[in-house]
Amino acid sequence: MVLHPFNRIFGLGDKSDSESEKEAYHPDEVIQLPVKNIRANRYQPRSIFNEEKIKELAQTIHTHGMIQPIVVRKLEEDFYEIIAGERRWRAAQLLEWENISAIIREMTDAETASVALIENLQREELTVVEEANAYASLLELHNLTQEALAQRLGKNQSTIANKLRLLKLPEEVQQALLDKKITERHARALIKLQDPEAQIKLLEDILEHDLNVKQTEEQIAKRNSPKESKKKKRPKLKGVNKDIRIAMNTIRQSLTMVSDTGIDVESDEKDLDDYYQITIKIPKKKS
Repeated sequence: MVLHPFNRIFGLGDKSDSESEKEAYHPDEVIQLPVKNIRANRYQPRSIFNEEKIKELAQTIHTHGMIQPIVVRKLEEDFYEIIAGERRWRAAQLLEWENISAIIREMTDAETASVALIENLQREELTVVEEANAYASLLELHNLTQEALAQRLGKNQSTIANKLRLLKLPEEVQQALLDKKITERHARALIKLQDPEAQIKLLEDILEHDLNVKQTEEQIAKRNSPKESKKKKRPKLKGVNKDIRIAMNTIRQSLTMVSDTGIDVESDEKDLDDYYQITIKIPKKKS
């Protein structure tokens, strides 16, 4: 049996010989399925479908026919769920087709989700929030680290980490990103504001005054500066030898590097009589 390229990325579809033999009878047979009996992919990362582009696709299909069938999996009774090709299915609905060309595959929930996510990631048409959600889903589905996912997708680990950090922003900010009212650079700047309410307030200012990224960063700098004196101060390391200062600063830099990967690390330093105490909290699950 020839594995789908998505399966090679995530090791999916490694089935027993008996299962492979069952599929070998008609693994790529194109059949006609009732459009009304097909359901959208519940794992579809794309939350926004451009209606104009769907209409354009429908016109193309009406003129030239549907060259590539959709791929589905069997649900209960005579119903099917889309694995790949949801835009074509939506176009067929606009054309009021009764039937659509399809290939039936046997896939688990994890396999279906992975194919939908990877297919959309490779198309590079997702918004940054949809892309971030896709990465988060793949990490959870396959129990991967960010580094392992980056290697499998051929991307930089920092790219994935930066996208995932966007998911920590308030829903209002994420929605503005989805609606393309702000750019990814705007959103990444807003991360520097720790308070969600402050992030939402600045978002309102960005939209109201049409602030560019540089102006947004200037506003963030102004809003952060008065709070510096209120932040919990770290021990100044006075009266300690050079080795201790180097050790403490190395630990602080390491925590900053971990935080930059998107992990929400919490730390607390205390200057006690005979020693420095550093408490570190690393969540088991990413927020």
